[in-house]
Amino acid sequence: MSMKIPLVKFEESERVPIEVIHRQSAAIAENPLTTELLNAALNYVFIINRQRQIVFASHNCKDLFPGHPLDELLGLRPGEALACEHATSAQKGCGTTAFCRECGAAKAIIASLMGHKSVEECRLTRIINCQPASIDLLVCAIPFVYQGESFSILSLADISHEKRRFVLEQVLFRDHLITAEGLGSFAKPTDSPNRKGLEHSLVQQGLRHLLEEIQAQRDLDLAEKNLLSTHPEPTESLALLKAETQSFKQHPAAAKRRLKIDPQAASLVFKSDSTLLRRMLGHLIKNALEAIPEGQTVTLSCQRENQQLRFCVHNPGILAPAAQLQVFQRSYTTKGSGHGLGTYSVKLLAEKYLRGKTGFISTPEQGTTFWFSVPIETEATHFEAPRNIRTAGDPLV
Repeated sequence: MSMKIPLVKFEESERVPIEVIHRQSAAIAENPLTTELLNAALNYVFIINRQRQIVFASHNCKDLFPGHPLDELLGLRPGEALACEHATSAQKGCGTTAFCRECGAAKAIIASLMGHKSVEECRLTRIINCQPASIDLLVCAIPFVYQGESFSILSLADISHEKRRFVLEQVLFRDHLITAEGLGSFAKPTDSPNRKGLEHSLVQQGLRHLLEEIQAQRDLDLAEKNLLSTHPEPTESLALLKAETQSFKQHPAAAKRRLKIDPQAASLVFKSDSTLLRRMLGHLIKNALEAIPEGQTVTLSCQRENQQLRFCVHNPGILAPAAQLQVFQRSYTTKGSGHGLGTYSVKLLAEKYLRGKTGFISTPEQGTTFWFSVPIETEATHFEAPRNIRTAGDPLV
């Protein structure tokens, strides 16, 4: 990720020796009522000490770590136990990176260790079997004093499905309903031949946009379930940019804004899934257009970098530091509820299905550029969709 945010010490990094962890763990285990109550909870439960190291994990936590005994979690910090992608990005581990400043779990833990109950949402990308997996958690942290020592009880509820369903509902009831209402306005009878021709064109465009939005949501669902197949075919980079520029001419996000292609954009033929490429470009273009005021310009470009082809979407705005730390997390958005899947889906499709990379840079001098790169030569993805599941780009009707 192309970010110019240095790593900083978010919280104290000192840890107690494993002997102390075992002593604290044994002391808590001596109270059967406490452990039985925590093990009966439906949520995942940890008890951590003042150094934020785990001294107890409820039995159901084994579902988070299949194939590993719970004893292996003792002494770890929550981000390390959950396999957070940032937990190993700093030498001193979980709680000491710049990303931890915006982590809901970290905020809740610190509040509880200061004596206050805290509830926060936490968006997390886990690395499981070398593959990224997103999870949304509701974290409740409660102060807990036992035998004169201060601890924190963490209750973690997996709300991934709730967040995903909420976003889908908002997309359906807001974006799709607006499109459908717009199409309905053209159903009124008219005697003007010129108007009939214009309306027919706008109806076709609106229907095409509506189908593409539905297909995008369906394919994202398949991608998260490892069921999306790709279909590489010869694709020309400049033609791809031109096609997306054309498709956004009548898009509401482009109203009173300009969308142009860099004159230096490379024209290269390569092999990849053009449907997914257009979808990824569409997400970045829409985000860029929505991020700028009227009268400003979004610029598309592409260039070859060794054996990779990089597509870039630039706008003159600047991302806030907090947004830069979370922008690729599922459900994170700066636009209010019902958003938050655009950049996440770009990262998922590019890195998991097209063997590419994603990143961005945002500075006052350069503005904001989001990019993804794909190999100039690629092969079909090894995931196969079941017979009753459509693949990327397949028609819905």
